[in-house]
Amino acid sequence: MRTTSRYRATVRMIAAIGVVSLAAACSGNGGAAGGGDAANYPDENITIVVPFSAGGPTDTVTRMIAGPMAAKLGGKIVVQNVEGAGGTVGAGDVARAKPDGYTVLMHHIGMSTAPALYKSLGYKPLEDFETVGLVTEVPMTIVARKDFAPATLQDLVTHVKANANKVTLANAGIGAASHLCGLLFQSTTGVKLQEVPYQGTGPALTDLVGGQVDFMCDQTTNTSGQIAAGKVKAYAVTTPERVKSLPDLPTTTEAGLPQLTVSVWHGLYVPADTPQEIVQKLSEALKVALADQGVIDQMAKLGTAPVPAQDATPDAHRAKLDEQLGTWAKIIADSGVKVS
Repeated sequence: MRTTSRYRATVRMIAAIGVVSLAAACSGNGGAAGGGDAANYPDENITIVVPFSAGGPTDTVTRMIAGPMAAKLGGKIVVQNVEGAGGTVGAGDVARAKPDGYTVLMHHIGMSTAPALYKSLGYKPLEDFETVGLVTEVPMTIVARKDFAPATLQDLVTHVKANANKVTLANAGIGAASHLCGLLFQSTTGVKLQEVPYQGTGPALTDLVGGQVDFMCDQTTNTSGQIAAGKVKAYAVTTPERVKSLPDLPTTTEAGLPQLTVSVWHGLYVPADTPQEIVQKLSEALKVALADQGVIDQMAKLGTAPVPAQDATPDAHRAKLDEQLGTWAKIIADSGVKVS
């Protein structure tokens, strides 16, 4: 027993010396905090956490870029879905993960709205994460049940102002992209509508097609098929330029409501203090993935496109996040919506 104790003590001492030596070496060479081995990264599987269900828009986009990114990095990427509380469960898990580059988060616009929506969030987007780069900005569309009276977006605005207590606005749940776009619509038009939240976009669109609700605002990834099939009435797309997959659908600016401009932007994150060399490797791999023709073609089918290379960078991503945090804080505060 004594020999074993001495042996264990010796091992602990050697380990401690090794840690001290490594820390000193990193300090002497300007190494970043976090302890990741940037030179050999990656030497094990990378996990990209998607804080939403499999098959949804964010999950789909993640799986598109995972293969080309892995090929560039020379490793393997595993996509893991961690659902719950509007994406905050998965995001919180990544915020608390070891900052070594092996746990990555793919999140959408919800990263910028969560602080204003949730009373007890458990993480701070700008402080607890390093931004890697933007991925894509998915346009939103304003759609209604097929037999809804208003013919144009301006007609819709006039109609909801005159019938605010009768018109129903569907969404996929608090914090969902459709909910956020609906809040912006109400803020822009100065009308408070009857909101009907659902457990996801699927049932919301089903009821819209069935005529149980009047209208909603959601991503092209969810609505393009219904629009093309003529199952819903489409008023506009909420981006500055028209969408190639919906060439006949005017923008909100063209339709007379330029303030209603919003897209569901996606970006990659790693825990704060991840070494900058690793962050840059991930960013470079992201740029390669976004330039991949297969990825470009797949995104086009969803009514979106990769961001320009200059936006797939940590600095551009952080600037976007910072700006969006301020924008949505006011919109959500004015709406009075708050989740405990």
